[in-house]
Amino acid sequence: MNKIDNPKPETWSEILKRPTKTIDDIEVTVKEIFKEVQKKGDEAVAKYTSIFDGIALENYEVTTEEIQEAIGLISEELKDAIQLAKANILKFHTAQKTERISIETTEGVNCWQEKRPIQKIGLYIPGGTAPLFSTVLMLAVPAEIAGCKEIVLCSPPDKTGKINPAILYAANLCGVTKILKVGGIQAIAGMTFGTKSIPKVYKIFGPGNQFVTVAKQLATQFGVAIDMPAGPSELLVVADDTAVPAFVASDLLSQAEHGTDSQVILVSTSRRLIDAVENEIQTQIEALPRKQIAQKAIENSKLIYVENDQIALELINEYGPEHFIICSEFDDFYCNGIVNAGSVFIGNYTPESAGDYASGTNHTLPTNGYAKNYSGVNLDSFMKSMTFQKISKVGIQNIGRAIEVMAEAEGLQAHKNAVTLRLKSLE
Repeated sequence: MNKIDNPKPETWSEILKRPTKTIDDIEVTVKEIFKEVQKKGDEAVAKYTSIFDGIALENYEVTTEEIQEAIGLISEELKDAIQLAKANILKFHTAQKTERISIETTEGVNCWQEKRPIQKIGLYIPGGTAPLFSTVLMLAVPAEIAGCKEIVLCSPPDKTGKINPAILYAANLCGVTKILKVGGIQAIAGMTFGTKSIPKVYKIFGPGNQFVTVAKQLATQFGVAIDMPAGPSELLVVADDTAVPAFVASDLLSQAEHGTDSQVILVSTSRRLIDAVENEIQTQIEALPRKQIAQKAIENSKLIYVENDQIALELINEYGPEHFIICSEFDDFYCNGIVNAGSVFIGNYTPESAGDYASGTNHTLPTNGYAKNYSGVNLDSFMKSMTFQKISKVGIQNIGRAIEVMAEAEGLQAHKNAVTLRLKSLE
Protein backbone atom coordinates (compact mmCIF):
# COMPACT_ATOMS: atom_id res chain seq x y z
CA MET A 1 0.00 0.00 0.00
CA ASN A 2 1.09 3.57 -0.61
CA LYS A 3 1.87 5.49 2.58
CA ILE A 4 1.25 9.22 2.37
CA ASP A 5 2.25 11.59 5.17
CA ASN A 6 0.42 14.87 5.74
CA PRO A 7 -0.61 15.56 2.14
CA LYS A 8 -1.34 19.19 1.29
CA PRO A 9 -4.95 19.95 0.27
CA GLU A 10 -3.85 20.93 -3.24
CA THR A 11 -2.56 17.37 -3.75
CA TRP A 12 -5.71 15.60 -2.52
CA SER A 13 -7.44 15.32 -5.90
CA GLU A 14 -4.40 13.53 -7.36
CA ILE A 15 -3.93 11.29 -4.31
CA LEU A 16 -7.61 10.33 -4.21
CA LYS A 17 -7.96 9.46 -7.90
CA ARG A 18 -9.94 6.30 -8.56
CA PRO A 19 -8.55 3.54 -10.78
CA THR A 20 -9.91 4.22 -14.28
CA LYS A 21 -10.23 2.25 -17.49
CA THR A 22 -11.03 3.45 -20.98
CA ILE A 23 -14.58 2.68 -22.07
CA ASP A 24 -14.38 3.72 -25.73
CA ASP A 25 -14.05 0.14 -27.02
CA ILE A 26 -16.73 -1.04 -24.62
CA GLU A 27 -19.19 1.61 -25.85
CA VAL A 28 -18.82 0.43 -29.44
CA THR A 29 -19.61 -3.17 -28.43
CA VAL A 30 -22.54 -2.15 -26.24
CA LYS A 31 -24.11 -0.01 -28.97
CA GLU A 32 -23.79 -2.80 -31.53
CA ILE A 33 -25.49 -5.33 -29.26
CA PHE A 34 -28.24 -2.86 -28.30
CA LYS A 35 -28.98 -2.16 -31.95
CA GLU A 36 -29.17 -5.87 -32.72
CA VAL A 37 -31.42 -6.70 -29.75
CA GLN A 38 -33.70 -3.79 -30.65
CA LYS A 39 -34.00 -5.11 -34.20
CA LYS A 40 -33.94 -8.90 -33.75
CA GLY A 41 -35.11 -9.47 -30.16
CA ASP A 42 -34.66 -13.01 -28.84
CA GLU A 43 -32.59 -14.02 -31.86
CA ALA A 44 -29.93 -11.49 -30.88
CA VAL A 45 -30.19 -12.44 -27.20
CA ALA A 46 -29.58 -16.09 -28.14
CA LYS A 47 -26.60 -15.15 -30.30
CA TYR A 48 -24.82 -13.22 -27.56
CA THR A 49 -25.73 -15.71 -24.83
CA SER A 50 -23.99 -18.33 -26.96
CA ILE A 51 -20.95 -16.09 -27.53
CA PHE A 52 -20.50 -14.79 -23.97
CA ASP A 53 -21.92 -17.60 -21.82
CA GLY A 54 -21.13 -20.53 -24.08
CA ILE A 55 -24.60 -22.05 -24.11
CA ALA A 56 -27.65 -22.19 -26.39
CA LEU A 57 -30.97 -22.10 -24.52
CA GLU A 58 -34.42 -23.08 -25.77
CA ASN A 59 -36.17 -21.21 -22.99
CA TYR A 60 -34.82 -18.30 -20.94
CA GLU A 61 -37.40 -18.28 -18.16
CA VAL A 62 -36.60 -20.24 -15.01
CA THR A 63 -39.31 -22.83 -14.32
CA THR A 64 -41.04 -23.70 -11.05
CA GLU A 65 -39.26 -27.06 -11.15
CA GLU A 66 -35.87 -25.36 -11.40
CA ILE A 67 -36.71 -23.15 -8.42
CA GLN A 68 -37.75 -26.17 -6.35
CA GLU A 69 -34.53 -27.95 -7.34
CA ALA A 70 -32.50 -24.91 -6.25
CA ILE A 71 -34.30 -24.78 -2.89
CA GLY A 72 -33.27 -28.39 -2.32
CA LEU A 73 -29.63 -27.59 -3.05
CA ILE A 74 -29.34 -24.84 -0.43
CA SER A 75 -28.17 -25.79 3.07
CA GLU A 76 -30.51 -25.05 5.96
CA GLU A 77 -27.82 -22.86 7.49
CA LEU A 78 -27.66 -20.66 4.37
CA LYS A 79 -31.47 -20.54 4.17
CA ASP A 80 -31.61 -19.34 7.79
CA ALA A 81 -28.95 -16.70 7.09
CA ILE A 82 -30.80 -15.42 4.01
CA GLN A 83 -34.08 -15.31 5.92
CA LEU A 84 -32.50 -13.35 8.79
CA ALA A 85 -30.99 -10.88 6.32
CA LYS A 86 -34.32 -10.54 4.52
CA ALA A 87 -36.14 -9.85 7.81
CA ASN A 88 -33.74 -7.02 8.71
CA ILE A 89 -33.81 -5.51 5.21
CA LEU A 90 -37.61 -5.71 5.32
CA LYS A 91 -37.75 -3.92 8.69
CA PHE A 92 -35.39 -1.13 7.68
CA HIS A 93 -36.99 -0.45 4.30
CA THR A 94 -40.56 -0.71 5.64
CA ALA A 95 -39.61 2.00 8.15
CA GLN A 96 -38.83 4.28 5.18
CA LYS A 97 -42.50 4.50 4.17
CA THR A 98 -43.82 8.05 4.39
CA GLU A 99 -47.37 9.18 4.96
CA ARG A 100 -49.26 11.46 2.59
CA ILE A 101 -48.01 15.02 2.98
CA SER A 102 -50.91 17.50 2.84
CA ILE A 103 -51.17 21.24 3.41
CA GLU A 104 -53.49 24.16 2.69
CA THR A 105 -51.03 26.68 1.21
CA THR A 106 -53.62 29.46 1.06
CA GLU A 107 -57.26 29.39 2.13
CA GLY A 108 -59.04 27.23 -0.45
CA VAL A 109 -55.82 25.87 -2.01
CA ASN A 110 -55.10 22.30 -0.91
CA CYS A 111 -51.90 20.58 -2.06
CA TRP A 112 -50.67 17.10 -1.24
CA GLN A 113 -48.03 14.59 -2.24
CA GLU A 114 -48.40 10.83 -2.52
CA LYS A 115 -46.04 8.10 -3.67
CA ARG A 116 -46.75 5.43 -6.26
CA PRO A 117 -44.64 2.38 -7.14
CA ILE A 118 -42.77 2.13 -10.43
CA GLN A 119 -44.87 -0.55 -12.12
CA LYS A 120 -42.16 -2.51 -13.96
CA ILE A 121 -38.60 -2.87 -12.70
CA GLY A 122 -35.65 -4.96 -13.82
CA LEU A 123 -32.98 -6.41 -11.54
CA TYR A 124 -29.59 -7.44 -12.90
CA ILE A 125 -27.73 -9.96 -10.73
CA PRO A 126 -24.20 -10.98 -11.81
CA GLY A 127 -23.21 -14.65 -11.77
CA GLY A 128 -19.60 -15.75 -12.17
CA THR A 129 -17.12 -16.44 -9.38
CA ALA A 130 -19.06 -14.46 -6.76
CA PRO A 131 -22.81 -14.84 -7.46
CA LEU A 132 -24.39 -11.94 -5.60
CA PHE A 133 -27.54 -13.49 -4.15
CA SER A 134 -27.36 -10.85 -1.40
CA THR A 135 -28.10 -8.21 -4.06
CA VAL A 136 -31.38 -10.01 -4.82
CA LEU A 137 -32.45 -9.25 -1.24
CA MET A 138 -31.27 -5.65 -1.45
CA LEU A 139 -33.31 -4.96 -4.59
CA ALA A 140 -36.30 -7.30 -4.53
CA VAL A 141 -37.29 -6.68 -0.89
CA PRO A 142 -37.78 -2.89 -1.25
CA ALA A 143 -39.39 -3.43 -4.67
CA GLU A 144 -41.97 -5.70 -3.06
CA ILE A 145 -42.56 -3.26 -0.18
CA ALA A 146 -43.03 -0.43 -2.71
CA GLY A 147 -45.65 -2.48 -4.55
CA CYS A 148 -43.92 -2.81 -7.93
CA LYS A 149 -46.25 -4.87 -10.13
CA GLU A 150 -43.58 -6.62 -12.23
CA ILE A 151 -40.16 -7.52 -10.80
CA VAL A 152 -38.03 -9.04 -13.57
CA LEU A 153 -34.67 -10.58 -12.68
CA CYS A 154 -31.93 -11.36 -15.21
CA SER A 155 -28.82 -13.35 -14.31
CA PRO A 156 -26.33 -15.13 -16.60
CA PRO A 157 -26.54 -18.93 -16.88
CA ASP A 158 -23.54 -21.18 -16.29
CA LYS A 159 -22.25 -23.63 -18.90
CA THR A 160 -25.01 -26.10 -17.96
CA GLY A 161 -27.77 -23.51 -18.38
CA LYS A 162 -28.37 -23.03 -14.66
CA ILE A 163 -28.50 -19.96 -12.43
CA ASN A 164 -26.79 -20.18 -9.04
CA PRO A 165 -29.25 -21.88 -6.61
CA ALA A 166 -28.83 -19.21 -3.93
CA ILE A 167 -29.88 -16.52 -6.44
CA LEU A 168 -33.00 -18.53 -7.32
CA TYR A 169 -33.79 -19.20 -3.66
CA ALA A 170 -33.51 -15.50 -2.75
CA ALA A 171 -35.53 -14.41 -5.80
CA ASN A 172 -38.32 -16.85 -4.98
CA LEU A 173 -38.30 -15.75 -1.34
CA CYS A 174 -38.56 -12.05 -2.20
CA GLY A 175 -41.43 -11.91 -4.68
CA VAL A 176 -39.60 -11.71 -8.02
CA THR A 177 -42.26 -12.27 -10.69
CA LYS A 178 -40.03 -13.49 -13.56
CA ILE A 179 -36.50 -14.92 -13.52
CA LEU A 180 -34.56 -15.09 -16.78
CA LYS A 181 -31.31 -16.85 -17.68
CA VAL A 182 -29.83 -13.89 -19.52
CA GLY A 183 -26.71 -11.95 -18.64
CA GLY A 184 -24.50 -9.11 -19.74
CA ILE A 185 -25.26 -6.45 -22.31
CA GLN A 186 -27.99 -8.54 -23.93
CA ALA A 187 -29.91 -8.70 -20.62
CA ILE A 188 -29.84 -4.92 -20.19
CA ALA A 189 -30.79 -4.41 -23.85
CA GLY A 190 -33.62 -6.94 -23.51
CA MET A 191 -35.08 -5.14 -20.49
CA THR A 192 -34.66 -1.81 -22.30
CA PHE A 193 -36.52 -2.72 -25.51
CA GLY A 194 -38.48 -5.82 -24.54
CA THR A 195 -38.34 -9.06 -26.52
CA LYS A 196 -40.68 -12.03 -26.80
CA SER A 197 -39.01 -13.55 -23.72
CA ILE A 198 -37.81 -10.49 -21.80
CA PRO A 199 -40.33 -7.87 -20.61
CA LYS A 200 -39.56 -4.19 -21.15
CA VAL A 201 -39.12 -2.42 -17.81
CA TYR A 202 -39.21 1.20 -16.67
CA LYS A 203 -36.14 1.15 -14.41
CA ILE A 204 -33.10 -1.14 -14.14
CA PHE A 205 -31.21 -1.85 -10.92
CA GLY A 206 -28.12 -3.83 -10.06
CA PRO A 207 -24.34 -4.11 -10.31
CA GLY A 208 -22.20 -5.62 -13.03
CA ASN A 209 -18.92 -5.40 -14.90
CA GLN A 210 -17.94 -2.48 -17.12
CA PHE A 211 -19.99 -3.82 -20.02
CA VAL A 212 -23.14 -3.92 -17.87
CA THR A 213 -22.38 -0.48 -16.44
CA VAL A 214 -22.04 1.08 -19.90
CA ALA A 215 -25.14 -0.83 -21.06
CA LYS A 216 -27.19 0.62 -18.20
CA GLN A 217 -26.01 4.11 -19.07
CA LEU A 218 -26.99 3.55 -22.71
CA ALA A 219 -30.42 2.31 -21.58
CA THR A 220 -31.16 5.81 -20.25
CA GLN A 221 -31.03 7.13 -23.83
CA PHE A 222 -34.05 4.93 -24.62
CA GLY A 223 -36.26 6.19 -21.81
CA VAL A 224 -35.32 3.64 -19.15
CA ALA A 225 -34.19 4.89 -15.73
CA ILE A 226 -31.35 3.29 -13.77
CA ASP A 227 -30.53 3.16 -10.08
CA MET A 228 -27.22 5.05 -10.36
CA PRO A 229 -23.94 5.15 -12.28
CA ALA A 230 -21.78 2.26 -11.08
CA GLY A 231 -18.06 1.72 -10.67
CA PRO A 232 -15.57 -0.42 -8.77
CA SER A 233 -16.17 -0.96 -5.05
CA GLU A 234 -14.47 1.34 -2.57
CA LEU A 235 -14.01 1.76 1.17
CA LEU A 236 -12.49 4.49 3.30
CA VAL A 237 -11.73 3.90 6.98
CA VAL A 238 -10.91 6.67 9.42
CA ALA A 239 -9.26 5.32 12.56
CA ASP A 240 -7.25 6.41 15.57
CA ASP A 241 -5.57 4.58 18.46
CA THR A 242 -8.95 3.39 19.79
CA ALA A 243 -9.33 1.19 16.69
CA VAL A 244 -8.36 -2.49 16.58
CA PRO A 245 -5.75 -2.87 13.80
CA ALA A 246 -6.84 -6.43 12.94
CA PHE A 247 -10.45 -5.26 12.49
CA VAL A 248 -9.42 -2.34 10.29
CA ALA A 249 -7.24 -4.59 8.12
CA SER A 250 -10.04 -7.13 7.74
CA ASP A 251 -12.42 -4.40 6.57
CA LEU A 252 -9.94 -3.08 4.02
CA LEU A 253 -9.36 -6.60 2.68
CA SER A 254 -13.08 -7.38 2.55
CA GLN A 255 -13.47 -4.60 0.03
CA ALA A 256 -10.21 -5.30 -1.79
CA GLU A 257 -11.30 -8.86 -2.62
CA HIS A 258 -14.20 -7.55 -4.72
CA GLY A 259 -11.96 -6.81 -7.69
CA THR A 260 -8.52 -5.72 -8.81
CA ASP A 261 -9.90 -2.23 -9.49
CA SER A 262 -11.42 -1.85 -6.01
CA GLN A 263 -9.95 0.96 -3.91
CA VAL A 264 -9.41 0.98 -0.16
CA ILE A 265 -8.09 3.90 1.86
CA LEU A 266 -7.13 4.30 5.52
CA VAL A 267 -7.01 7.81 6.95
CA SER A 268 -5.56 8.12 10.44
CA THR A 269 -4.21 10.59 12.96
CA SER A 270 -1.93 7.83 14.30
CA ARG A 271 1.24 6.66 12.54
CA ARG A 272 1.39 3.75 14.99
CA LEU A 273 -2.02 2.54 13.88
CA ILE A 274 -1.11 2.85 10.20
CA ASP A 275 1.96 0.64 10.72
CA ALA A 276 -0.04 -1.90 12.72
CA VAL A 277 -2.78 -2.09 10.07
CA GLU A 278 -0.21 -2.52 7.31
CA ASN A 279 1.32 -5.48 9.16
CA GLU A 280 -2.12 -7.02 9.73
CA ILE A 281 -2.97 -6.74 6.04
CA GLN A 282 0.18 -8.65 5.09
CA THR A 283 -0.70 -11.40 7.58
CA GLN A 284 -4.41 -11.70 6.76
CA ILE A 285 -4.09 -11.53 2.99
CA GLU A 286 -2.10 -14.78 2.93
CA ALA A 287 -5.15 -16.76 4.06
CA LEU A 288 -7.57 -15.37 1.46
CA PRO A 289 -8.78 -17.60 -1.40
CA ARG A 290 -9.04 -14.42 -3.51
CA LYS A 291 -5.54 -13.32 -2.47
CA GLN A 292 -4.37 -12.35 -5.97
CA ILE A 293 -7.38 -10.09 -6.53
CA ALA A 294 -7.04 -8.47 -3.10
CA GLN A 295 -3.27 -8.05 -3.54
CA LYS A 296 -3.74 -6.14 -6.78
CA ALA A 297 -6.34 -3.83 -5.21
CA ILE A 298 -4.16 -3.27 -2.13
CA GLU A 299 -1.23 -2.23 -4.34
CA ASN A 300 -3.33 0.68 -5.64
CA SER A 301 -4.65 1.70 -2.24
CA LYS A 302 -3.55 4.32 0.28
CA LEU A 303 -2.57 4.71 3.95
CA ILE A 304 -2.85 8.42 4.70
CA TYR A 305 -1.62 10.12 7.88
CA VAL A 306 -3.11 13.52 8.75
CA GLU A 307 -2.46 15.79 11.73
CA ASN A 308 -5.99 16.12 13.08
CA ASP A 309 -9.61 15.05 12.71
CA GLN A 310 -10.73 18.24 10.98
CA ILE A 311 -8.25 17.68 8.14
CA ALA A 312 -9.30 14.03 7.98
CA LEU A 313 -12.97 14.98 7.65
CA GLU A 314 -12.31 17.51 4.89
CA LEU A 315 -10.27 14.94 2.96
CA ILE A 316 -12.98 12.28 3.35
CA ASN A 317 -15.71 14.64 2.13
CA GLU A 318 -13.51 15.49 -0.85
CA TYR A 319 -13.27 11.77 -1.70
CA GLY A 320 -16.95 10.88 -1.11
CA PRO A 321 -16.52 7.14 -0.36
CA GLU A 322 -19.06 4.46 -1.19
CA HIS A 323 -18.47 2.88 2.24
CA PHE A 324 -17.17 4.92 5.19
CA ILE A 325 -16.07 3.22 8.44
CA ILE A 326 -15.48 5.31 11.57
CA CYS A 327 -13.26 3.73 14.25
CA SER A 328 -12.46 6.84 16.23
CA GLU A 329 -12.86 8.23 19.72
CA PHE A 330 -14.61 11.15 18.04
CA ASP A 331 -17.23 9.25 16.06
CA ASP A 332 -19.89 11.92 16.72
CA PHE A 333 -17.64 14.51 15.09
CA TYR A 334 -17.40 12.41 11.93
CA CYS A 335 -21.09 11.43 11.91
CA ASN A 336 -22.16 15.05 12.19
CA GLY A 337 -19.61 16.31 9.68
CA ILE A 338 -19.77 13.74 6.90
CA VAL A 339 -21.78 14.97 3.91
CA ASN A 340 -20.44 12.77 1.10
CA ALA A 341 -20.68 9.01 1.72
CA GLY A 342 -22.89 6.19 0.49
CA SER A 343 -23.19 4.34 3.80
CA VAL A 344 -21.54 4.90 7.19
CA PHE A 345 -20.38 2.20 9.64
CA ILE A 346 -19.63 3.32 13.19
CA GLY A 347 -17.45 1.63 15.81
CA ASN A 348 -15.13 -1.34 16.16
CA TYR A 349 -17.95 -3.87 15.95
CA THR A 350 -19.59 -2.55 12.78
CA PRO A 351 -17.85 -4.19 9.83
CA GLU A 352 -18.73 -3.11 6.30
CA SER A 353 -19.73 -6.74 5.69
CA ALA A 354 -22.74 -6.20 7.98
CA GLY A 355 -24.21 -3.69 5.55
CA ASP A 356 -23.32 -5.93 2.63
CA TYR A 357 -25.45 -8.73 4.01
CA ALA A 358 -27.64 -8.57 7.07
CA SER A 359 -27.84 -5.39 9.16
CA GLY A 360 -30.78 -4.12 7.09
CA THR A 361 -29.30 -1.17 5.22
CA ASN A 362 -28.93 -1.38 1.46
CA HIS A 363 -25.61 -2.30 -0.14
CA THR A 364 -26.38 -0.82 -3.57
CA LEU A 365 -24.45 2.42 -3.16
CA PRO A 366 -22.93 5.23 -5.24
CA THR A 367 -19.26 4.77 -6.17
CA ASN A 368 -16.68 6.78 -8.08
CA GLY A 369 -17.43 9.99 -6.18
CA TYR A 370 -21.15 9.88 -6.97
CA ALA A 371 -21.86 9.90 -3.21
CA LYS A 372 -21.57 13.67 -3.64
CA ASN A 373 -24.83 13.79 -5.62
CA TYR A 374 -26.52 10.36 -5.49
CA SER A 375 -28.17 8.38 -2.70
CA GLY A 376 -27.83 4.66 -2.25
CA VAL A 377 -30.81 2.48 -3.18
CA ASN A 378 -33.71 2.89 -0.75
CA LEU A 379 -37.49 2.49 -0.78
CA ASP A 380 -37.95 5.73 -2.72
CA SER A 381 -35.77 4.31 -5.52
CA PHE A 382 -38.73 2.08 -6.44
CA MET A 383 -41.34 4.84 -6.20
CA LYS A 384 -42.34 8.13 -7.77
CA SER A 385 -43.69 11.13 -5.91
CA MET A 386 -46.91 12.59 -7.37
CA THR A 387 -48.38 15.94 -6.40
CA PHE A 388 -52.10 16.75 -6.23
CA GLN A 389 -53.99 20.00 -5.80
CA LYS A 390 -57.60 20.96 -5.35
CA ILE A 391 -58.67 24.59 -5.43
CA SER A 392 -62.03 25.93 -4.31
CA LYS A 393 -63.81 29.06 -5.52
CA VAL A 394 -62.31 30.95 -2.59
CA GLY A 395 -58.90 29.51 -3.41
CA ILE A 396 -58.86 30.63 -7.05
CA GLN A 397 -59.96 34.10 -5.94
CA ASN A 398 -57.06 34.20 -3.46
CA ILE A 399 -54.30 33.26 -5.91
CA GLY A 400 -55.89 34.04 -9.29
CA ARG A 401 -54.68 37.61 -9.70
CA ALA A 402 -51.07 36.58 -8.91
CA ILE A 403 -51.29 33.85 -11.58
CA GLU A 404 -52.63 36.35 -14.16
CA VAL A 405 -49.82 38.83 -13.48
CA MET A 406 -47.10 36.16 -13.67
CA ALA A 407 -48.50 34.54 -16.83
CA GLU A 408 -48.73 37.91 -18.55
CA ALA A 409 -45.15 38.75 -17.55
CA GLU A 410 -43.98 35.50 -19.16
CA GLY A 411 -45.99 36.21 -22.32
CA LEU A 412 -48.26 33.18 -21.88
CA GLN A 413 -51.71 34.60 -22.60
CA ALA A 414 -53.57 31.27 -22.63
CA HIS A 415 -52.28 30.56 -19.12
CA LYS A 416 -53.70 33.91 -18.00
CA ASN A 417 -57.01 33.28 -19.77
CA ALA A 418 -57.51 29.95 -17.96
CA VAL A 419 -57.63 31.90 -14.70
CA THR A 420 -59.39 35.03 -15.97
CA LEU A 421 -62.38 33.01 -17.24
CA ARG A 422 -62.80 31.36 -13.85
CA LEU A 423 -62.53 34.62 -11.93
CA LYS A 424 -65.12 36.29 -14.17
CA SER A 425 -67.51 33.39 -13.63
CA LEU A 426 -67.40 34.14 -9.90
CA GLU A 427 -68.18 37.88 -10.20
